[in-house]
Amino acid sequence: MAPGLEPPQLLKQRLFYRGHKFNFEVNRLRLPNQAEGDWECVRHPGGALAVPVTPEGKLVLVRQYRFAVQGRILEFPAGTVEPNEEPFETIKREIEEEIGYRAQNWKKLGEFFLAPGYSDEIIYAFLAQDLEYLDVPPHQDVDEDMETVLMTPQELEQAILNGEPVDAKSISSFLLARPFLN
Repeated sequence: MAPGLEPPQLLKQRLFYRGHKFNFEVNRLRLPNQAEGDWECVRHPGGALAVPVTPEGKLVLVRQYRFAVQGRILEFPAGTVEPNEEPFETIKREIEEEIGYRAQNWKKLGEFFLAPGYSDEIIYAFLAQDLEYLDVPPHQDVDEDMETVLMTPQELEQAILNGEPVDAKSISSFLLARPFLN
């Protein structure tokens, strides 16, 4: 740790909510400058995301209803990492379930914090290439309301620039995948 960057001292930790996908806690901290305060945090196991690319160079996205924003958002397929599951296993399962494809070639693009101001969630991003369409319809979870959308990289970039609702994890992952797209 760099000199002068001591971690804050945890004085009290309170769990306010234990959910299926995340927990919400409030921590009372004393900072190195002796100031005290409460910090709220969403504890999340992390998520895995794929930037799926068809052999024709089209990106496979979903337009998904999101309750928090009361509308549909354009996103790459993604899912929560389950206990004792590696992110790569998560995303292989998710693209089959959400969009009905299996990828022959994978590349890890990177990982990043989604919203570090209030959550510890990490997104593990992968490029999924040489997609094979499965002859079975996608199996979406009961709490999912989505449609599959095919776009060229240029169409997605234009949608982002035009202000179409696209979530941050998809924009970030698209940026990481851009050097590998035609």
